[in-house]
Amino acid sequence: MSKNLIIVESPAKSKTIEKYLGKDFQVLASYGHLRDLIPKEGAVDPENDFAMKYQVQDRNQRHVQAITKALKGADTLYLATDPDREGEAISWHLLEMLKAKKLLKNKQVHRVVFHEITKKAVTHAIENPGEIATTLVDAQQARRALDYLVGFNLSPLLWKKIRTRSIRRTCTKPCLAYDCCSANWKSKRLKRENIGRLQQKWRTRNKPLKPS
Repeated sequence: MSKNLIIVESPAKSKTIEKYLGKDFQVLASYGHLRDLIPKEGAVDPENDFAMKYQVQDRNQRHVQAITKALKGADTLYLATDPDREGEAISWHLLEMLKAKKLLKNKQVHRVVFHEITKKAVTHAIENPGEIATTLVDAQQARRALDYLVGFNLSPLLWKKIRTRSIRRTCTKPCLAYDCCSANWKSKRLKRENIGRLQQKWRTRNKPLKPS
């Protein structure tokens, strides 16, 4: 078993990074987010400081199992998800899941960022680890909570107004057609108006002189 476990988002990066770092490193992919809000009412509780309830997504169970199995034989965990808000949240979620499973005892955990996949950049990142940026995690959670609260409360209202897909299609197509035609008409009208103004200016500037 490798002494160091690195978690990235994309499996396409795994083999390349392993080749750069050698046999002491194993690289596994999370394949994006490993868990999400539970798909029912109560996933976000505004009355309890917006507490959020998560669960592992079914399609990612095998990825979680692979990571936990590999971690048991490793001494150090490197969280190397993408350097953005979503990537930071993925690392945080994985860390919370591993803590809950009590798999981090006597293990070092580092956050590393690969801005490019070259040997120099990867080696430099491993040698200069950091920590999870909690501000980015908070920003991602706030956006996800808002998506859930607005979507969960708005969906029933929309279904009351629009009950079937056929109705949605029937409503959408004329609206889209109207928007397209309206935009086209406005464009043509604007062109006509501009051309008319130019013609008027030209006639004014080139008006023939009256005989004195």
